[in-house]
Formats: sequence, C-alpha cells, structure tokens
Amino acid sequence: MAISNELMKDMYVRMRRIRDFESTAAKLFAEGKVPGFVHLYLGEEAIAPAVCECLRDDDFITSTHRGHGHIIAKGGDLKLMMAELFGRETGYCKGKGGSMHIADRDKGILGANGIVGAGHCISTGAGLSIKLRKTDQVCVCFFGDGSTNQGTFHESLNLASIWKLPIVFVCENNHYGISMSQARHQAIKDVADRAAAYNMPGISVDGNDPLAVYEAAFEAVARARAGKGPTLIECKTYRQHGHFEGDPATYKPKEEQAAWMAKDPLPRFARFLIDNGVMSAEEVEAVDKKVAKEIEDAIAFAEAQPIPSPESSVVDVYSDIVEEVRER
Repeated sequence: MAISNELMKDMYVRMRRIRDFESTAAKLFAEGKVPGFVHLYLGEEAIAPAVCECLRDDDFITSTHRGHGHIIAKGGDLKLMMAELFGRETGYCKGKGGSMHIADRDKGILGANGIVGAGHCISTGAGLSIKLRKTDQVCVCFFGDGSTNQGTFHESLNLASIWKLPIVFVCENNHYGISMSQARHQAIKDVADRAAAYNMPGISVDGNDPLAVYEAAFEAVARARAGKGPTLIECKTYRQHGHFEGDPATYKPKEEQAAWMAKDPLPRFARFLIDNGVMSAEEVEAVDKKVAKEIEDAIAFAEAQPIPSPESSVVDVYSDIVEEVRER
C-alpha cells in the first residue's frame, strides 16, 4: 500500500517524542524527581504512532501501565503528562494518578491503567457504546503479551466477536511478562493464533517496523469502521529496559538483548527515511532538536507547577468514608 511521505514524517516525529520523553523520564526517576513507579515504552516506539496514524480525533484508545507511548501517539499534551509524572496539581489527573493513570477524555484516551488486562474490558465497553450510539468510531486496545493469559482478554475478544464491536486489539508482544519470557508463560509462539478461537482475523507483524504496523492497523481500523467487527494484531517488539525503572533485567540473555538493540526501531526508521529520500539527514536532525526543546519546555512547565494540597486528597474521590471526612 502507498504511504505518503508526510505520513511517514509525522510517524517519525511521534516516535521521536516518545523516545525522548521516555529517556528523560528514566533520568528524572533516577534523580528522584518522579515519584512512584515508571514503566517505559523504550524500544516499542514503532507501534503506537503507526496505529494512531490510522485513527481520527474522536476515536478511542485504551492503554496499560506502560502507557506513555500510547498517550503521546494519540496527541497527549507533553506538559500535562510531565506535570502528572512530577505529581503536580495541573497534571492530567491533578498529580494523583502518576505515570500509570494518565487519561484525556477530550482526545479519546480512556486511560493508562495499573491493572494488567483492565484495558480489554474498557475497550469492550467503549466498543459497545459506539455500536449503541450508531457512530462509525473505532476503539484501539493496546496491551502486552502477559495480559493475554488473563481472563479479561478471552472474555473481551469473545464479546467483541459475538457483537461485532469496532475494536482493534493490539498486542505489543515485548516477549516478557514482568521477568518471565513468553516461551515460558505460553505454549504458542504467536499470540495472533488466539484470534482463531473467536473467529476474527489474527495478524502477526514486525512491531519494530512502523510501516508494517501501519498497514495492518489501516486494514483493521477500516474493517472495524465498516461494522465488520474486531481484529487482533500482534506486534512483535522488545522493551529495552526492565519491567520498571529499577529492575536490572538480569533475566534477559545478553545475546537476546544485543540482537534486539540492533533492531532499535527509531534509528532503523530514520535510516529508512534518509535512504529513500523521504527526509534528509538535516531534516531528521532538525526534528530531533525540535522535540528535544519540547521535552525541555515540558520539564520547565512541570517544575513550575504547584504541588497538590493535603485537602485535595479527598477531592474527586467518591466513597461513604470520604463523605464522612468532608462532613467533619
């Protein structure tokens, strides 16, 4: 399929934003400036930008604990994201959600989620909402290989298939569920094979090649928008860091790590763009500098924002206990 130069350029910008945001988040976490846990998308940058290029602004996505890349790819505000990581009052979730719970309803980002497999169910709800409202929107559900062993995965694919919901299930197979390799936690090689049980297309692609991901996602999104039901796309990739920052990842064989680092999606795509005349080396460098400035501005914004007051801890929280506290 023909992919325009402008689309490929935009894909590179999104990939570069994710890479720089995540590399910076790792540094800030190590310096103690980012509280809580941080799970990085480093090494997986080819997937979310390619998929989100196929979506409209009013389409939805669901995310995971490793969600920064999805949010950036769907158009999330870097400043508000950084403020949330810093735990500041003007962050996406008023500094209360942190890295794993960023959402932006206005952009169709239904939220990163700290519960493994929760996005499957949220996407099914979103898909049913679309069908009941009779719109032609689509919901993309991003998730990892480890979550495909959860009951939520099978229940959601089953319902989506029965009801022909407009969902694209995107498995980002980075080959590890925390510290356990896929070879040890599944008896199958390709997660995409599981689509057959639910009578939907199952496609496995090189998750480090944004063009391969885009082609698969384009067809799946068009199929969903036309009312033909869900698709399962498996994108084979590799997380370059540990499960979370602070995890030394000693369980990953050095040879395996080296082989995947040689297939790093960002320099690989940059070389492709230059070699095929889509961008010059100077244009790539200019994008890199522009994005670096965006990250610097996001940090400056976050550091200047106020810390939430102790009183705000019971705001936007709904329970009988909270009501009792308020009454006192």
